Amino acid sequence: MKKIAIFASGSGTNAQKIMEYFLGNPIIEVALVLSNKVDAYVLTRAKDMNVPSFTFTYKELKETSIVQDKLKEFEIDFIVLAGFMLMIPSSLIEMYPNKIVNIHPALLPKFGGKGMYGDFVHQAVIEAGEKESGITIHFVNEKYDEGKIIFQAECPVDENDTPETLATKVHALEHRDYPGIIEKVILAEI
Repeated sequence: MKKIAIFASGSGTNAQKIMEYFLGNPIIEVALVLSNKVDAYVLTRAKDMNVPSFTFTYKELKETSIVQDKLKEFEIDFIVLAGFMLMIPSSLIEMYPNKIVNIHPALLPKFGGKGMYGDFVHQAVIEAGEKESGITIHFVNEKYDEGKIIFQAECPVDENDTPETLATKVHALEHRDYPGIIEKVILAEI
């Protein structure tokens, strides 16, 4: 059994889709949800799905081994970032080489990097006059949004799109593609 840990900082709609996708899977399970925010709604979603959760502070992530210890305790094989807003420390990347994936709400390498998340990304895409946006699923390295690209999917940017309407299109792609791509990456490693 391959065990996934999901890191999330907010509502957790992608985490929900991932937990649902792997529910009852005979070889892959979501074993743990971790968050840096004690009031993140993703923790409620995890509880409702009977998935254990764990919270930690930014300082604990950067300066202690508490997160790594929790991952070892749960025998985690693979990490999925789903709206996680903190930089992953190099110690965690070294512990899980090519076993941490993230999803970005734009077509990298454009519109990535520190501060480029959520509506900030969608606003930048619209202001740049892009004709398409989408999602990028990539491995995580020591720099924001610069890991090897695994998968991209596109959606059109219409001239009347707002950050909110573009976000709706991008979320649809995230929910449709992220769980299946995670499965393919994990199965390629078995």
